[in-house]
Amino acid sequence: MLLFLSVPQPRPPGARTRAGAARVARWRRQRLRLQQLRRLRGLLRGLRGRPGAGSRRRGRMALCGQAAGAASLPSELIVHIFSFLPAPDRLRASASCSHWRECLFYPALWPQLRICLRVSPAEQPRLEFLMRKCGWFVRELRVEFAAENYLSGGGGPGDGGGADPGTGGEEVEALQLSTRWLEVLRTYLELVLCVLVSIRNNRNLQKFSLFGDISVLQQQGSLSNTYLSKVDPDGKKIKQIQQLFEEILSNSRQLKWLSCGFMLEIVTPTSLSSLSNSIANTMEHLSLLDNNIPGNSTLITTVELERFVNLRSLALDFCDFTAEMARVLTDSNHVPLQRLSLLVHNVSVMHKSLDNMPNDEHWKALSRKSTSLRVYIMAFDIKSEDMLKILKPSIPLERIHFDSYITCVSGAIVDLISRQYDKFLTHFILMNDVIDTSGFPDLSDNRNEDPLVLLAWRCTKLSLLAIHGYTVWAHNLIAIARLRGSDLKVLEVTEESIDFDQGELADQDVDPVHNLIEQDYVFYRIFY
Repeated sequence: MLLFLSVPQPRPPGARTRAGAARVARWRRQRLRLQQLRRLRGLLRGLRGRPGAGSRRRGRMALCGQAAGAASLPSELIVHIFSFLPAPDRLRASASCSHWRECLFYPALWPQLRICLRVSPAEQPRLEFLMRKCGWFVRELRVEFAAENYLSGGGGPGDGGGADPGTGGEEVEALQLSTRWLEVLRTYLELVLCVLVSIRNNRNLQKFSLFGDISVLQQQGSLSNTYLSKVDPDGKKIKQIQQLFEEILSNSRQLKWLSCGFMLEIVTPTSLSSLSNSIANTMEHLSLLDNNIPGNSTLITTVELERFVNLRSLALDFCDFTAEMARVLTDSNHVPLQRLSLLVHNVSVMHKSLDNMPNDEHWKALSRKSTSLRVYIMAFDIKSEDMLKILKPSIPLERIHFDSYITCVSGAIVDLISRQYDKFLTHFILMNDVIDTSGFPDLSDNRNEDPLVLLAWRCTKLSLLAIHGYTVWAHNLIAIARLRGSDLKVLEVTEESIDFDQGELADQDVDPVHNLIEQDYVFYRIFY
């Protein structure tokens, strides 16, 4: 007799009740996900390439009839792996195969792109490759151009080796420098064109920042225009650059941040008119710093500024920031301004007037409108009498940076700053790039107290103090460090700026700078 037994198939838990219908669906989804994970685990195990794997394992690892490998991973998985890696590791990982290299420039991996370029012909191929891959989708782009290292290094264009001082060495050196500057400006134009062409149709661009080499403006002045006319005599490249910049502004749909600083011949007085009203009304940051505009022309007018009702941060040439602009920023339809950065350059002061700058009442009204407003002033080679006109008592000055090649800052200016801005000042930078290091100016001459010591005593929020090119006596430096203590996060003084009393030097058998470091706990952070 034959006996047939019927074995019931296992059912998911809760399948016999209507209330368990949702649990059944969830159980099936979990089972499917588990199968996918097992399959993926097998693929990853196959990538390890362990020796001795038999044919049965190779068959289990097969995908679409071929052996599994790095190229067999789905693009989504590769992109997900890349998202956990820093940029250098992504580049190294992309060298494994062509499929991984294609996934390297997936838009989600490069929402931000920051490029620091040395203005050299060697940078152009790499920049072209990177911008061709990322320029059309990047959301935040920041490009910095630096010509100083290129000019200071050896082997540049026109560098024909050492010149004989007895055979017109100065003329040969001037010719070499002229040739190298021509090459720098020629390369600079090509690199700028490469960047602008690659993003001209990028409608997703939200932040766009361009920074040129400030030494081009600061050291050379109008000399840059002389070289520029030789590199681009017809002005075709300059005109093309300006048209591309305006095209980028007109095509933008999400732009919130626009910054263009010290870029020769890019921004014109008509550039901002290319922005639509909707973009101008939502712009949060605007920075236009270029003292190369001739005559009384400005990069932004008062009428144009009225469109930017949502600005939180603004950076302009000080001569362009007029009393009318201050009035516009205090209007009720404008949001409170959080930061105002102003560039004061001797070139602008010579060609433009300070008569239209805001007076103390305008600064009071602006501070009432924006209670959290903080001002940052960067001054280059400004005379003391001009600074006395600029530094109004009601400016909420938080940071000030002095940099000069010819005109030095006086002790009276430092004393005025410490008295007027003691409640706001956090950063004070004093730089004097003179060639002769044997005669640094001493701010404490003919004074009972050093102005820098008084600055540290009065400005209780001071967190950064940097000094170069000015004489600082060792005992005053110790007083500054002890007055502010640990609240002074950065105290940076170059070694050649420190001077010692003769009595102190006679009593020391070791290096005085080393002894100065040992005397106070702060100074180990200063000298390196």
